Amino acid sequence: MSVEKKETMNPLGYEPIGKLIGKFAIPCVVSMIVNSLYNIVDQIFIGRGVGYLGNGATNIVFPITVITLAIALLIGDGGAAFLSLKLGKGEKEDANHGVGNTITMAIASGVLLLILCGVFFEKLLYLFGCTEILFPYAYEYGRVILIGIPFVVISTALNSVIRADGSPKYAMLSMVIGAVINTVLDPIFIFGLNMGVFGAAIATIAGQIVSCIISLMYLRKFNYVKVKRIHLRPRGKYCASIASLGISSFIIQIAIVIVMAVNNNLLVKYGAQSVYGSEIPLTALGITMKVNQIMVSVVVGIAAGAQPIIGYNYGAGKMKRVKSTLKWSITAATCVTTICFIAFQFAPQSIINIFGSEEGLYNEFAVKCFKIFLLACIFNGFQTVVSIFLQAIGKPVQSAILSLVRQIIVLIPGAVIMSGIIGVEGVLWSGPIADTTAFVVGFVLFVKELKKMKKPEEEAVNEREESLKDYQIKMS
Repeated sequence: MSVEKKETMNPLGYEPIGKLIGKFAIPCVVSMIVNSLYNIVDQIFIGRGVGYLGNGATNIVFPITVITLAIALLIGDGGAAFLSLKLGKGEKEDANHGVGNTITMAIASGVLLLILCGVFFEKLLYLFGCTEILFPYAYEYGRVILIGIPFVVISTALNSVIRADGSPKYAMLSMVIGAVINTVLDPIFIFGLNMGVFGAAIATIAGQIVSCIISLMYLRKFNYVKVKRIHLRPRGKYCASIASLGISSFIIQIAIVIVMAVNNNLLVKYGAQSVYGSEIPLTALGITMKVNQIMVSVVVGIAAGAQPIIGYNYGAGKMKRVKSTLKWSITAATCVTTICFIAFQFAPQSIINIFGSEEGLYNEFAVKCFKIFLLACIFNGFQTVVSIFLQAIGKPVQSAILSLVRQIIVLIPGAVIMSGIIGVEGVLWSGPIADTTAFVVGFVLFVKELKKMKKPEEEAVNEREESLKDYQIKMS
């Protein structure tokens, strides 16, 4: 079948929404979970093979991984949104240039980020709250993780575009294979070869490199675009459009980095003044946030799976299909966050035990982290879907505002103020305050956009009625 024929029969415009959500969201959820499991798997094996100091070290390096993901999603989610909107409008050549520029931006950004992180590596570790006790572990683990940066940027960015091109299963496959390689090699390197955190890092980048290779193999298999060499040449208007559409995803991830940097330093400072010491709070909240990241990955996967459906139909003016997609995705995401809320509140110790058995003070603070910091996580499903919905319809500013409200405007000041009042536990209470505030802001933005979406439908109905009247007049 020719590219032109496929484009005119794009299933995003006519297949049942429930079927499309299943087709796109499930592979996307699996891909997102797998991406999160890279660090989780390392933490599980390191916790059992090295101890909580090894896990503390990976928490110090984790913000560098998130920065890498932020760059990748800025380019990948922006490129995916651009592709969906252009396909919906039937603008094929712009779609070709958008995908080509996405590929070029990913390669260039990955290499540049590797150089910058390599130059400032030690300073970054201390910026993210590293203590003298944790430094040897963090340095040994992080210097290897840096090597994987370009591969993560390229594969993650391409995966977003691959999903938007109608091949979510292929994107899922590339991530799953990489994660399986990491999971198999982790115990071999950590326990079998006694390589500790260094071995965990080698296993991680091995999986990342394989995922990148598989993603690059898709370049010759696109369904709705045909990327030639000329499309790879960077052009300002395409790069700017891609970056603007992906800015919300970027802000979400960079905000996580800022939050982790501030929280880690607050935990070290106020933890030293408590019975827990500096390392226990830093490690415990780090594990809590990574477990929470699995929940976030599921809801982001649901929302990202809905993104091409929303973007295509919004571009094509099919607002009923957009609303139906939103209904499906919000319901599914809220179900996930409800289940996770129950687990976090009523079975936190069972989750903590997965990462190794530690002393009483560690377990005590870790339980507090789950119960307090994630107290309002039930709202995150709705908030995440709304954020990606705004991004998908070409409203990156509103999407960015929603992201900033939770992570920067509320969470960080809340952590600083609350910790100053009640000590180390004040950092934890900033979580539910920020989640609740973001939910309220997201609801307001969501209702506002829904009202705007009614106007095109009403205008279309009026046009059809006027056309019918004209036809009846002519016939009479």
